[in-house]
Amino acid sequence: VNTHTPKKFKGDIRSPGVPSRVIHVRKLPNDINEAEVIYLGLPFGKVTNLLMLKGKNQAFLEMNTEEAAQTMVTYYSSVTPVIRNHPIFMQYSNHKELKTDSSPNQVRAQAALQAVNAVQTGSMTLGAVDPSGLTGPSPVLRVIVENLFYPVTLDVLHQIFSKFGTVLKVITFTKNNQFQALLQFVDGLTAQHAKLALEGQNIYNGCCTLRISFSKLTSLNVKYNNDKSRDYTRPDLPTGNSQPTIEHHAVAAAFAAPGIISAAPYAGAHAFPPAFAIQQAAGLTIPGVPGALASLTIPGAAAAASRLGFPVLPGTHCVMLVSNLNPEVSSSQSLIDLESVYGDVLRVKIMFNKKENALIQMSDGTQAQLAMSHLNGQKLYGRPLRITLSKHMTVQMPREGHKDQGLTKDYSNSPLHRFKKPGSKNYSNIFPPSSTLHLSNIPPSVVEDDLKMLFASNGALVKNFKFFQKDRKMALIQMGSVEEAIESLIQFHNHDLGENHHLRVSFSKSII
Repeated sequence: VNTHTPKKFKGDIRSPGVPSRVIHVRKLPNDINEAEVIYLGLPFGKVTNLLMLKGKNQAFLEMNTEEAAQTMVTYYSSVTPVIRNHPIFMQYSNHKELKTDSSPNQVRAQAALQAVNAVQTGSMTLGAVDPSGLTGPSPVLRVIVENLFYPVTLDVLHQIFSKFGTVLKVITFTKNNQFQALLQFVDGLTAQHAKLALEGQNIYNGCCTLRISFSKLTSLNVKYNNDKSRDYTRPDLPTGNSQPTIEHHAVAAAFAAPGIISAAPYAGAHAFPPAFAIQQAAGLTIPGVPGALASLTIPGAAAAASRLGFPVLPGTHCVMLVSNLNPEVSSSQSLIDLESVYGDVLRVKIMFNKKENALIQMSDGTQAQLAMSHLNGQKLYGRPLRITLSKHMTVQMPREGHKDQGLTKDYSNSPLHRFKKPGSKNYSNIFPPSSTLHLSNIPPSVVEDDLKMLFASNGALVKNFKFFQKDRKMALIQMGSVEEAIESLIQFHNHDLGENHHLRVSFSKSII
């Protein structure tokens, strides 16, 4: 790509189905800056180049691998990123790589890339000067909750936002008749990830909408630990009787004038006494949370949610209609193996007269939303899945004496449910489908070649493999494509490796 010939970019839009390392980003806000565009790609891999076309509200982002770009485009096709109330759209570019020149715009873009990469790798310490003239994103988010139909507490916000990283401090207050909060993360990168995932999402069905921006503050000073404010690094603070005050330790706005990168971890954040941390209640569910928020759900009894003050909303849809299946190879078991990555499947019903359609009942509505957002459009056995919420509230088993050729299966008591155990680490390992799979529960006698041969036995391409250095019970295996990875997960999850070890397979965010 040559920046002296911008006409080459005209009509660069191409089908999302033709992968490229270069991603065309459109409908950017007028005041967008380089760092904000770069941070769109960071959750999926390393960003290696950037071209900004501010006059057209567009940009081109180059990822280090095609797999990283594919994971990014697939994820954002189901969870649209929003920056300052602007939905952002992206798809693969016709260009296979970016070639940039020494124009002022490109010098600025390259400097921003270097600064962001330095922050991400930890090579830039607190107090270092940002060569791009930009500060990193503030670790403090300002949150406004609109359409406040149900009460939202400090603890609710902490539970939601802490899924993206360590929340150090929270202050809640009411301003202009709106419930607002300031949340301080360990670093700006974590705050950026949380903002991208949660902006515009509803905490509850159709209400309590999150509006998120970066605060001009870079640190919060909390004087009291109570229901209005909390410093999780200072359990010794008094409860107090007055409203908390905020000291402006730094007022340089994120992405504004030249300033200091504030990305060093705060001392004591991970040494915080567990007894003081907000206790994650077993069985806590936030019903009806769509998109990114769905991954925060801890499935379980509605009674637990009620005890903690969460409204239990009636009519939460937990049944999905899955269509465009390949009836020659799709089965109830293949569907449960795939959908169970995102929740516990209770029942599956393949339609008698239209076997390319199936109804799948999840444990709750948030799991259904999560599975739908991650799997809709993904290819399974050569066909893109079409997933919507069904009008049915449950999947009915056949009446006694009626047979349906085994098309309806009940998995309510399956021992393979991944999310049955409260506090399971599976909650924090939910990722979009990718070509890299995470393998666990590997017995000591199984070596790399054994697993590579196993995953190649169904005709798929194994591109790479790596055992975890500290724990050889786990490994990463990279398949030839996302579709091959999906089919391999279906075939080999719970595969008997001997020695009473059954292989556990899930999608990984890592790239080998």
